[in-house]
Amino acid sequence: MTQTQRSRTFSWTDPSLHADLVGRRTGLELLQGMGDGSLPAPPIMQLIDLASLKAEFGSVTLELDPQEFHYNPLGSMHGGVISTLLDTAAACSVHSTLPAGVGYTSLDLNVKFLRPITLASGRLTCVGSVLQSGRRTALAEARLTDASGRLAAQAMSSCMLFPLA
Repeated sequence: MTQTQRSRTFSWTDPSLHADLVGRRTGLELLQGMGDGSLPAPPIMQLIDLASLKAEFGSVTLELDPQEFHYNPLGSMHGGVISTLLDTAAACSVHSTLPAGVGYTSLDLNVKFLRPITLASGRLTCVGSVLQSGRRTALAEARLTDASGRLAAQAMSSCMLFPLA
């Protein structure tokens, strides 16, 4: 069997830039800046080649075009890439509600893979929404649909909230 070698190159900015801004800007300001390009995207967005990020208070929408470099050995998108999208949308929806000086981290992520995703799936849309938020934790969900609007995967996530020192 003859293999055709493919390659991919990407670059990213120093991730400490975002960490430094967390104490000085609200989560929504940071996310909207990344979405409109006034702030650089974090390295993970460059790694998976995210097409867009849109943020409003309590909700984040990500778009991604499936690529061969997302594939697993079975010829469909790797579950880790799908989980990354779902985790990012859910957690960033929580981030969009946080004031300056408050951080968060994912406590868990429960993912349901509902259909295979391939190049033929077209542009994916992943919407994360906050379901409930308290002083120390928040619950969020994310739904991933294909270009035809079919649900491909969904997730629930809880996040821990904490003041930054």
